[in-house]
Amino acid sequence: MASGREREAVCVDALARTLQQTLPDGSQVAVGWREGGHGSAGSVSGAAGDGMPQLAEQLLHGADAVEHPQRLATAWTFDDGARAAIAAWSAEPLTASSREAWMTMAQRLVAAELAAVRAQCRVESLEKSERLQQALYEIADLAGSDLEMRDMLGRIHRVVGGLMFAENFYIVLYDDVRDSLRFLYFADRIDTYVAEPDREIPVDEMPNSLTLALLRHGEPLIGSSEAIRERLEIGDDIAHGPEAQDWLGVPMRRDDRVCGALVVQSYDRAGIYGDEERALLAFVAQHILTALDRFRAREELERRVEERTQALQLSNRDLQAEIIERQRAERLQRALFRIAELSITSETLERFYTQVHDVVGELLYARNFYIALLTDDGERLEFPYSVDERDPVRHSRKLGSGLTEYVIGQGRPLLADRHRIAMLEAQGLLRSRGSLAHCWLGVPLFRNEAVVGVIAVQSYSAAISFSLRDQELLTFVAHHISIGLARKQSQDRLVAAHAELEQRVTARTRELAEANAELLSQIGERLRAEQQLTHQALHDSLTGLPNRAQLLDRLNTAIERVRADRGGLFAVLFLDLDRFKLVNDSVGHAAGDELLIEAGRRIVSAVRSDDTVARLGGDEFAILVEAVDGLHAVEELAQRILVVLGEPCWIAGREVFPSASIGIAAWHPRYRSGAEMLRDADAAMYRAKSTGRDRCAVFDEAMREEAMRILDLEADLRRAINVDGFVAFYQPIVRLDDRKIIGHEALLRWRHERRGLLLPADFIGLGEDSGLIEEVDWLLYRQAIDQLARTDSGYISVNVSPRHFLASDFADRLLRMIDRAGADPHRLRIEITEVALLDDVPRALRMLRTLRSHGVLAQLDDFGTGFSALSYLHRFPIECLKIDQSFVAGLIGETQPESVAVVRAIQALAGTLGIHTIGEGVESEAQRNALRELGCTYGQGFLFGQPSEDFHPALVRALVP
Repeated sequence: MASGREREAVCVDALARTLQQTLPDGSQVAVGWREGGHGSAGSVSGAAGDGMPQLAEQLLHGADAVEHPQRLATAWTFDDGARAAIAAWSAEPLTASSREAWMTMAQRLVAAELAAVRAQCRVESLEKSERLQQALYEIADLAGSDLEMRDMLGRIHRVVGGLMFAENFYIVLYDDVRDSLRFLYFADRIDTYVAEPDREIPVDEMPNSLTLALLRHGEPLIGSSEAIRERLEIGDDIAHGPEAQDWLGVPMRRDDRVCGALVVQSYDRAGIYGDEERALLAFVAQHILTALDRFRAREELERRVEERTQALQLSNRDLQAEIIERQRAERLQRALFRIAELSITSETLERFYTQVHDVVGELLYARNFYIALLTDDGERLEFPYSVDERDPVRHSRKLGSGLTEYVIGQGRPLLADRHRIAMLEAQGLLRSRGSLAHCWLGVPLFRNEAVVGVIAVQSYSAAISFSLRDQELLTFVAHHISIGLARKQSQDRLVAAHAELEQRVTARTRELAEANAELLSQIGERLRAEQQLTHQALHDSLTGLPNRAQLLDRLNTAIERVRADRGGLFAVLFLDLDRFKLVNDSVGHAAGDELLIEAGRRIVSAVRSDDTVARLGGDEFAILVEAVDGLHAVEELAQRILVVLGEPCWIAGREVFPSASIGIAAWHPRYRSGAEMLRDADAAMYRAKSTGRDRCAVFDEAMREEAMRILDLEADLRRAINVDGFVAFYQPIVRLDDRKIIGHEALLRWRHERRGLLLPADFIGLGEDSGLIEEVDWLLYRQAIDQLARTDSGYISVNVSPRHFLASDFADRLLRMIDRAGADPHRLRIEITEVALLDDVPRALRMLRTLRSHGVLAQLDDFGTGFSALSYLHRFPIECLKIDQSFVAGLIGETQPESVAVVRAIQALAGTLGIHTIGEGVESEAQRNALRELGCTYGQGFLFGQPSEDFHPALVRALVP
């Protein structure tokens, strides 16, 4: 496509040839013009040796023509500022009239041609503008469309190709943080590179790339590849594609940061790209960047919607599963209670078996059910109870290779269908007896960790199968059946023992002669009993390990030995099982005892033979390690114990993965007793548990100093309570319209004898842990109520923690304090949080109603930060909602829309309930104005006054803004 300048040159050249034909042969003509003084165009016809083009150029710039008979030269300016010039050399002299006629004709012809060229340029410019506008609209539509990214970019490529040469076109994205590139789109007729939009290319892999140079240069680049490389001092590298005769690249920017680029190039034509193409490509780059942002935003939205949908599905699935699990748990609990009851109430073992069958039948399919028990010698298998639709009678037999014997031998449950049974038979592991079941489930019965029998159910129908859940259920039930069976058998043996005892009493009457021998036997038994009591006094009854008393005795001995030898190192490890309560709560205390026994066995296996492992009680163990090379050896031992403990084990038919937290206290001369070392190891254990469990921590000076600091601070806190070291600071609450003070909030401060004035954050946690904070609160309440009694205007609000709502006499005690001080209860407000309301709703409701009936109103503090009080709010007698300062702060700044929406919702809720609101933390006029516009009546914050010990009721007036 020819440019406007090229078309002008062609027209001028044709005009010069036309004028030459009107002169004698051998004449020369040069014509030129300049548009508005900003450019020029010209042409010469014939030979150029007579200087006509130079003369025409001089005339355009205002030079005067020198008179000559054979020279015709003139220049003139049009109304719009354009200037034209004609310079001619006639091969023959012309008469004056011919010269004048020719000049007049030439000027008219030049003017007409110039007008025609201008008109044609305007037409072409309008057509080009129309095509450009249409293309830009199409690009904008594509950028906002829902097309896939590849299709959208391909269509944009076709649009750009209609406006300029863009056969070779690509789009690249740049990450300046990761310093990498991604080719989003690539189309080239020579370069065979295939774009991989998701592949990141480190810039180190393409140091001599023109694309990378464009991104780092940050400005458009135009020209041949060679010229651009020379300009930017970039070396040649054929790995980045063939060289281009003309190359145009424009960067894409986002917030003054280069984030990508668009490039077009031509391999066989030079000079085809100019400023128009650069501007067009820059516009396309901006729209592609917009499209990328929209595409990413849409993908992010779709991802979030998908995640939310999945989360809701999982939540619903979990809820359904929890409901089913709770129903199963209730049925299972009832079944276990029933089994425990049957072991006591069943008259005979046969009756017990029948009733157990009924219980199992309520939990799973048990139409075919039997109980098999080993004889005392372990040689035979008996079936004390069996109900089966195909094998009605099961006779006692020697141990063989049946399914029942397989479960006894393996010591774990077996769930098998016909295919599984056939596989086991093919492997020679068993040989099924009786009718072939479609599905068979058997679980072992244990007594003292030894398998004593099997409980089994089976199905002969393909429509009925058992699942792993049924296996877990039957395993759990079997554990309790084992306990009940053992208890029932013990009862039967006890009955038999009573009968035998009666017989023996009769026989003993006849054996008085053997009384002396029996007495000696009893003396021996007593000695053994004393030895056993001594052992029990120093050992744990469950695990058989040394107990706390023996451990402390050995610790004290170790301390004395080290002090006497003046050297050596030993340490004590304090171990606590993680989440042990979960085991007790889920599978019972008997299973918890099994886990404790197994944990003790594993700890003993991990330590040295001369180390002492003790159980202190509950799930706590301690290890005394003597004669160690250094603290690193102790830490290695602790890690070894954690690894051994972490191995899975089966407890009550469930696989459990135990873990523990270990604290280490190494010997230091400051220790005076073993109890002190054990205390510090305990503290280190809690540090390990607080940092994530399943790890160890060593007690160091920092822990010691922290413990001493807390101990000292607690002592200071108790002294401060006795000497009234706590004071009330008052912060005004104002009406936002005229800043009139309507009341004050009493805030707690501690005037520490050494550290000065302390805020609640410095001691409130310690006060909560020690329980002293309630006494401190009552000191604050007394000061605030005394202040009310001394003044007669405005109210005072005090903060009431949820701990006070747990005390049933809180309201009566507060009212008695008001009455003794002679204060007006209508001027007292209590500020409570949502937690206080929801801990015990009936009690909180009674307390608030009692206080309100005497004039003490309640305000809900930090409203909006909770998550459940909204549904209960209408039930409580709340006088005011205090909007949390986080929402007030957000009224100004980036989070303004969200905060405005929350505050507006709070105002709407308060208006519906007929209560007013107070904005907390107001620190600027902008926040005050925003609250007023949203309908908030009152405010509190540093803008109106900081908390002060001085209380001035005279300040209840309108403040000057």
